[in-house]
Amino acid sequence: MERVAFLVEGTGERITCMLNPEHIVQRRIAGLAPRRGGAGIVAGSAWSDSPLQHTGGGRTEIELQLLFDVNLLPPPVVPAPPSPVPAQEVVAGEATGPGSAASAAPAPPPPRRDVRDHTRPLWQLAENSVDGGRGVPQVRMVLGKEWNVLAVVEALAERFEQFDTNGTPRRSWLSMRLVRVPDPNPPAPETPASVGIPDAAAAEAAAAVPVAIHTVIGGGPATAGGTAAGGETLPEIAARYFGGRCALWRWIADVNLLDEVIWPEAGRGLIIPPAPEDLPTGGAR
Repeated sequence: MERVAFLVEGTGERITCMLNPEHIVQRRIAGLAPRRGGAGIVAGSAWSDSPLQHTGGGRTEIELQLLFDVNLLPPPVVPAPPSPVPAQEVVAGEATGPGSAASAAPAPPPPRRDVRDHTRPLWQLAENSVDGGRGVPQVRMVLGKEWNVLAVVEALAERFEQFDTNGTPRRSWLSMRLVRVPDPNPPAPETPASVGIPDAAAAEAAAAVPVAIHTVIGGGPATAGGTAAGGETLPEIAARYFGGRCALWRWIADVNLLDEVIWPEAGRGLIIPPAPEDLPTGGAR
């Protein structure tokens, strides 16, 4: 299964999921409406199709099917419950063998295995949690090196399976519909690379002889009435080091072993390799 990541714009939180099945449904609705006159919608018995008026805008939807299974995912990070007896209160030399008070302490409960602990962050994306409860958070969907879409979550549906004796579900099939929103930091337009992207062996060799280490600049705080900046993207960094050739961001991603990130985390030191044409050997694919 392919892994898809969601980056919450306001907080920088990262949510990683698995696509199931491996497809995405993308739907576009143009900005059209029935043409109206003074008496209402313009229509006529002689017309098979009602005349339309272009209103601008439109709507782009992305539908995903996601799978969560506690047997396939690492346990979520949850705070440990407070200990009833602080460790410093244990008297030195006190018996701790079988039959002692210490050994009679109850065993810690087994780790929680509820799949809802994994899907809850996605549900929060559809709650009115920003702008004083008047809006939903914006989230950036990142898949591989080709998908980077800013959107909001419009709808969620979840089907549970594999319940334990307490009724706790361990597997979830989650459907989610995203609606694209205007992106204040759209991906930089790509210019065709004049050379091919070298292969994996060349990337490994280039990582050993970097020409620079670039510290990624992260998103700044939200401006008044606006959203937080998203920080630098790989195409922007590639354009800076390779003479405007944004398409060579894939070369930087290969050298740094970034499989699904076009928006690297702030503060990361990225290896900037030599330009492909400057490598001592070829290997363009």
